[in-house]
Amino acid sequence: MKTKGTATVKTRITELLGIEAPVVQGAMARIADASLAGAVSEAGGLGIIACGGAPLAWVEEQVRIARSMTDKPIGANVMLMDPNAGETAELLARLRVDVITTGAGSPANYMQLWKDAGIKVVPVVASSALAARMERLGADAVVAEGTEAGGHIGELTTMTLVPAVCDAVSIPVIAAGGIADGRGMAAAFALGAEGVQVGTRFLTVEECSIADAYKERVIAAKDADTIVTGRGSGHPVRCLKNKFARTVRKLEGDVAANGDELEAMYVGSLKRAVEGDVDNGTMMAGQSAALVRERATAAEAIASLVAEAEELGGLGLEALAARNAARGEAR
Repeated sequence: MKTKGTATVKTRITELLGIEAPVVQGAMARIADASLAGAVSEAGGLGIIACGGAPLAWVEEQVRIARSMTDKPIGANVMLMDPNAGETAELLARLRVDVITTGAGSPANYMQLWKDAGIKVVPVVASSALAARMERLGADAVVAEGTEAGGHIGELTTMTLVPAVCDAVSIPVIAAGGIADGRGMAAAFALGAEGVQVGTRFLTVEECSIADAYKERVIAAKDADTIVTGRGSGHPVRCLKNKFARTVRKLEGDVAANGDELEAMYVGSLKRAVEGDVDNGTMMAGQSAALVRERATAAEAIASLVAEAEELGGLGLEALAARNAARGEAR
């Protein structure tokens, strides 16, 4: 049954994943649980449970809870660098989740397992070469995620990466990184995408279980309020600026001397932020935090994204320019 208030948009992504709106919720570690994923799926998008670093019992419980919230498709994400990735992959195959997204590596070892279970596989990629490799492996679609995204990031911007990936593969492409409203969604489709993955926008929805203090920092963020840590270790992470992030960046000036201290700081840093310690934790968020200005439900966020994107998508260049000029004159 169609969710009230959610516009149905037909693309190869919605047809492939069995969803109503071409909006995929980002797999945010320690944040994307059943509460959020179930709400997004029930609202017509694709909710994703983030399994990275999570005990198998927790993963199974979250899938069960999400399925109790909706009879629509539910997805899960496997971080392939996770020491438990193999066990998680097998569990998700047994549970027969509808979609699996992957990050931080190649899903080659699990592709046949998931395919045999009838699961759609959608790797997250940061280059056109990796996208083409995933297509050869049998991926059903790919998420092209630009460096504007929150959490673990690559180097290419969404504006460059998405069209490059679209030119490199024939399977559908989902754009990610910096998309938090209908303008970003419309732009992603203009670049060649057939769906979008959104993370930061869902941080402030009612069904997201992070602390209110974290949500308020997202809402208050301006365009220069994110920072990237971890470049020295080869694992860059985008988060909101705070005391923790600034200290980490300072220590990263000499990784050799400060490595042990940095490792100790990283342990539990995301958990601290999720639980409300917004000064001493890692508040992962993308640059699009600057575009998030309100609380909402997951359904309202999806409906707003789609409605604005469809309005913009129906306009020609002259009409878009006139609309933009009117906005400028109104200021």
